[in-house]
Amino acid sequence: MADDKQPRAANIFDVARLAGVSHQTVSRVINGMPNVRPATKERVEKAIAQLRYSPSPAARALVTRRTRTLGLITPAVSAHGPTSIAMHFSMAARAARYTVDTVSTAPDDAAAVRAAVEALLRQRVDAIVVVVADAAVLEVVRGLDLGVPLVASASTARRSPHLVSIDQYRGARAAVRHLIDLGHERVLHIAGPRSAPDASERVRGWREELAQHRLEAVEPQHGDWSAASGYRIGMDLDLAGDSAIFVGNDQMAIGVLSALRERDLSVPEDVSIVGFDDIPEAGFLFPPLTTVRQDFEALGRMMLQKVLVSLEDHEDLAVDTPLPTELIVRRSTRAFDAS
Repeated sequence: MADDKQPRAANIFDVARLAGVSHQTVSRVINGMPNVRPATKERVEKAIAQLRYSPSPAARALVTRRTRTLGLITPAVSAHGPTSIAMHFSMAARAARYTVDTVSTAPDDAAAVRAAVEALLRQRVDAIVVVVADAAVLEVVRGLDLGVPLVASASTARRSPHLVSIDQYRGARAAVRHLIDLGHERVLHIAGPRSAPDASERVRGWREELAQHRLEAVEPQHGDWSAASGYRIGMDLDLAGDSAIFVGNDQMAIGVLSALRERDLSVPEDVSIVGFDDIPEAGFLFPPLTTVRQDFEALGRMMLQKVLVSLEDHEDLAVDTPLPTELIVRRSTRAFDAS
């Protein structure tokens, strides 16, 4: 009697035996991961073709114990920085064939972030990424020991292998130096929230650049990153004859521009202004805004690379140098005319 049983489909272990490698190496090749030698990759791909092996998503998760899903926790804010970081991380993850489960929490609610982490772990995510907008959340993130890789974007002088950032401190110094080079001796600062790590680093850079030039640092005014807070502060600022303003982000700078117009002050004829972020609208304001550009796309890619290295290599991660910023000079700044 003929044996009408269907032949058994090849599995990942069959591929590993034929290629002479471990099943973990086969998994790396299948999932397009780094750190596989070209010759090894070629052997595995030939074995896959010879055996007509086609892994299902369920089989991949079973063998690798991974779901190819990453958890992303973001602050529920409309500010350009956090939303751009989250967007570019998600795009990079999808390009690497990962699904991203996103949870939004209040930016300063550390307990909500901890709860979001626990919820994502119950969903068996392979790693968790946190976009940090508050110092209390950063402290929670530092104290977490999860059993899966954890990467956070946070600007802080105290660096960590699991933190990635853009260099807010040097960006702020470049902004202030630009105003000083134009002849301004009184550079005011409208800062972001006191609890925001990005804002703290920009304040630190502003103070130290003024100190290096032996200029006085008038205590900064703090907004909430919104144009409305920039407008409110701009209406009340004490502006002496040679004042310039370094504003902690472009949205607040928009509010400041509006307030100064209402005060019959011209930018840059009366007051020079520098923002931070280089939002898409910055070049189309009146006047076009001098600002500090951040590369959020590069930061998103760096965050994903941290996750992948941690997932694949299981090695201690190096502390990365913060990504540089770029001063974009437009028409909201000019040389101070003492006459």
